[in-house]
Amino acid sequence: MSELSPKLGQNGTIKNIDSSSTVAETEDIDFSKLSERPRPLTMERQRSYDERSFLSELSVGMSPRLSIRNIDSYSRNIDHLDTVFSPCRRSGFNTPRSAMDFEPHPMFAEAWEGLRRSLVFFRGKPVGTIAALDNSDEELNYDQVFVRDFVPSALAFLMNGEPEIVRNFLVKTLRLQSWEKKVDRFQLGEGVMPASFKVLHDPVRNSDTLIADFGESAIGRVAPVDSGFWWIILLRAYTKSTGDSTLAELPECQKGMRLILTLCLSEGFDTFPTLLCADGCCMIDRRMGVYGYPIEIQALFFMALRCALLLLKQDDQGKEFIERIVKRLHALSYHMRSYFWLDMKQLNDIYRYKTEEYSHTAVNKFNVIPDSIPEWIFDFMPTYGGYFIGNVSPARMDFRWFCLGNCVAILSSLATPEQSTAIMDLIESRWEELVGDMPLKVCYPAIKGHEWRIVTGCDPKKYKVELPQWRILASASMAPHCCLHQNWTPPDCETGHELAESRLVKDSWPEYYDGKLGRFIGKQARKFQTWSVAGYLVAKMMLEDPSHLGMISLEEDKQMKPLIKRSASWTF
Repeated sequence: MSELSPKLGQNGTIKNIDSSSTVAETEDIDFSKLSERPRPLTMERQRSYDERSFLSELSVGMSPRLSIRNIDSYSRNIDHLDTVFSPCRRSGFNTPRSAMDFEPHPMFAEAWEGLRRSLVFFRGKPVGTIAALDNSDEELNYDQVFVRDFVPSALAFLMNGEPEIVRNFLVKTLRLQSWEKKVDRFQLGEGVMPASFKVLHDPVRNSDTLIADFGESAIGRVAPVDSGFWWIILLRAYTKSTGDSTLAELPECQKGMRLILTLCLSEGFDTFPTLLCADGCCMIDRRMGVYGYPIEIQALFFMALRCALLLLKQDDQGKEFIERIVKRLHALSYHMRSYFWLDMKQLNDIYRYKTEEYSHTAVNKFNVIPDSIPEWIFDFMPTYGGYFIGNVSPARMDFRWFCLGNCVAILSSLATPEQSTAIMDLIESRWEELVGDMPLKVCYPAIKGHEWRIVTGCDPKKYKVELPQWRILASASMAPHCCLHQNWTPPDCETGHELAESRLVKDSWPEYYDGKLGRFIGKQARKFQTWSVAGYLVAKMMLEDPSHLGMISLEEDKQMKPLIKRSASWTF
């Protein structure tokens, strides 16, 4: 028996969900859409990036503002998406579904078995993967399909030539977007995507029902800011991987993107192009001091905007959003590259900042007090290397390292080639601190003592924890993408990957690890965590076939080159 042995039959909820003998839903198929000729899409598997400059090819003409119509009719009309044709194009990588021409690690097939066991079905069709199959503890919401957590699973299925699951997920979450969303008596914006959803099976009526969570049941009751961004990024990955643009071009998908963009491109009181967020609104879904302008959200925001440029039609409605996206991307890239970036030279400049400066000529534009710089950063910062810090807002700079934000910055080309190289140099220079025995730490350094009480509200899950390996979505899935993006292989990369292989199965695919080197299974970590399984598969397949990188990475846009280069660490 495989170590990935929890059966769906042991979990009554999941067993009921995975039911193909359900009442068929009567749907009106719009066959006219099947005859539409898809937009040509170049699929050169040996190229890692899109070979063109996105912004420079855009027409930024003025057009009337988008009129958002009644969302109820939108929900009714979206049902036909379930029947839209989806190609099943092979990715070119030899997986358990095809003949092997290399000797895989024994745990590779076992991981695929575990991933397929986590599938959730709605009316006989797979629509996602649950968070964990651990039956040893209270389920909480681990029996749900999380939008962000499904991303590594989706990439694994796309690389394995199984896009149907991903298409079903995109369609179902798009349908959920149209639902009325209320927390207590307050109604959320139309474009908000759910944080998660679950499928309830009624054995009496033999029917399935979707239940969505938009934050009203989440820890802290915070709506997910990142779900909409991940949805757009995944839609682009699906389109890029399959070569099929018909799904993205459907009016319902176009409208879904516009609703998301309406939320994040709206004008208000903010003087920055970054997005203001609450704590717990993203992957770190608990209080962690990331309120304000967290790097993870800004990097995902940037990547989603760039993906939207590739997916939006240049019709009257699309052109208006294209124009707004172009302007925001220019402002956002300059802001992030100028004020979030930290290397030795910039750290020394901040250390010497004067305060209480006034006028547009101020150097210390955010009035950061130099005495607020933490002591650890002076020893942590190498001579060559740098990274995007966790947060920048008035009188506050969060100098912590957040893995996912920096990885997404590289993949989306928010980071310049020089900055991307510097991030990799930092990881190599601080391998023990950032990688340890189980790559890779999501956040560094640890929070403890009085700071832990103030920042986390005494959260026991965050005490003396550097969040190592928490959510391998970041560490095992995104990190190899970044290494390939930069054509960079750290000296201990293969050793680290082999160590992870030896630990993950033995430890029953835990949710996260504790300790400075990641030697201990997390105190509250769930076993048989789906993102751990999917993250391993994505990393393995990506390293075996680097051409997969094209579905998740974006080439640098020459129109957004920074005007200022701050660091000698960028010269090699």
